[in-house]
Amino acid sequence: MYRPYSNWFYLPTALIYGVLFLVPTFASLYFSLTRWSLFESKFIGFDNFKLFFQEPALVKGFTNTLIYAVVTSGSKVVLGLLLAVLLTSQIVARGYLRSVVFFPVLVSTIGVGLTFTVLMNPERGLINGALSVIGIDGPGWLTDPKWALLSVAAVDVWKGVGLATLIYIAGIVSIPREYVEAARVDGAGSWETFRRIVLPLSRPATVTVIILSLIGGLRSFDLIWAMTRGGPGFTSDVIASVIYKQYQAGFYGLSTAGNVVLFVVVTAVVLPLSWFLNRREVEL
Repeated sequence: MYRPYSNWFYLPTALIYGVLFLVPTFASLYFSLTRWSLFESKFIGFDNFKLFFQEPALVKGFTNTLIYAVVTSGSKVVLGLLLAVLLTSQIVARGYLRSVVFFPVLVSTIGVGLTFTVLMNPERGLINGALSVIGIDGPGWLTDPKWALLSVAAVDVWKGVGLATLIYIAGIVSIPREYVEAARVDGAGSWETFRRIVLPLSRPATVTVIILSLIGGLRSFDLIWAMTRGGPGFTSDVIASVIYKQYQAGFYGLSTAGNVVLFVVVTAVVLPLSWFLNRREVEL
């Protein structure tokens, strides 16, 4: 039986959503059209957006953002799936290993960034020290323009793959055991079972990991800022770090316009991709 007054239960959620999301979103849209400080604002139309798109580091920031998002999300999908398959098999200390894999997710991103900055020091870092023992001259992980962005991406994968693994574990354990047992009765080996049973039926988990990882990669800032601050030069700058540098310089309206652009970019990438992946899932 329908009870109209039950709709009032949605009110607290609607209020929280409006205060924490809708109000800041529309405020950002307004302030992106102004030149503002803490005490005053002046409406200037789309001048902030024009200046933002003239930013010299913007093209590099866009390129780095896309590279970073694709590398980190792709790596998390592959490694998360492989780790989930391993951690749902009959191995010794399975529960302990699951905790070990998930632990980096709980650690502060800034703490992880500062720790790996020390570990990746080209002269005194533990990583290059270990490589030198076996006769390998390690690169400047965070000081060489060729390695800086990919080095931060590798740390991002290390920190975030635990969440992807957890999602995949939930997807794999939800697969009915009858399917796996029927495949074994038909003579399917481990590879065939993985390819024909586990991989297709884990598609919802794959979609979730792709979307979450891609959103995180496109919005990446804290780890990059903690490890390289966009350097050396502008070689590891992403859109968010370009925006933050404008804010540091006191261009508040300009940085707000950059945030609006970033919001539009993330939405323009994620919504069509989510629609496409979910449509394919329904068709399958």
